[in-house]
Amino acid sequence: MISQPRSSQRYAGRKAERDRRLAERMVVLSRENPRYGYRRVWALLRREGWPVNKKRVHRLWREEGLKVPDRQRKRRRLGDGKNSCTRRRATHLNHVWSYDFVMDETEEGRRLKMMPVVDEYTRECLSIDVERSITAEDVVSTLASLFRSRGEPVFIRSDNGPEFIARAIKEWLEVSGVRTLYIEPGSPWENAYSETFISRFSDELLKREVFAGLLEAKVLVEDYRGHYNHHKPHSALGYQTPAEFAMAVGLDRKVEDAGKPEELESVLTLS
Repeated sequence: MISQPRSSQRYAGRKAERDRRLAERMVVLSRENPRYGYRRVWALLRREGWPVNKKRVHRLWREEGLKVPDRQRKRRRLGDGKNSCTRRRATHLNHVWSYDFVMDETEEGRRLKMMPVVDEYTRECLSIDVERSITAEDVVSTLASLFRSRGEPVFIRSDNGPEFIARAIKEWLEVSGVRTLYIEPGSPWENAYSETFISRFSDELLKREVFAGLLEAKVLVEDYRGHYNHHKPHSALGYQTPAEFAMAVGLDRKVEDAGKPEELESVLTLS
């Protein structure tokens, strides 16, 4: 009667829109429950008030390519360790240091004991002691030297090795105002920054070099530490080296602490 084409007067169905919303919800439920099949997802949908039958759910399940994976990747929970690096994460320079021991030997088969100290925020390796043996008193001496040159951290994280839980270290750290974070026994992943550094240190140096003696080991280890801090880009730092990142965050902190314009100008000039 009004000369309009029949195609423009057809009924616009809403089924496609309903299916889209339903499929989106199915995808969410499948991701939340990766071991559920379409029948169990259908049951969840019915409990949520969706008026659907199994056939429709099965059709959308196949269209979306959903399926129960044959193999699933295991995941590790944070655990109960209140002092782990995931629960007590470093947020600024000198916030959390961590240390641990790594063992090697010289060419004649004599033991080498090494103790890297790492700033968890900047990823810098602050020092690596290399000796035949390292006692609690040696640990105190190394930390005292670092405190004088760099300042004290807020926390220092370690495992429960006898050198780290010795009374001499605990009392000295308490006097210094540094709090300790001891990880749970048998949980090295809670001290992940030290473990990661030691893994790289072993892979890039210890497994490649045969040390003729203690002196050679000290020289090569210190060379490695310098290369790691100043020349090796770190993906977690935006591919800056640890030293570059530490300098940048140190400058930012000085700028934040400078309250007056003339102080700000002096900080920028000195830097």
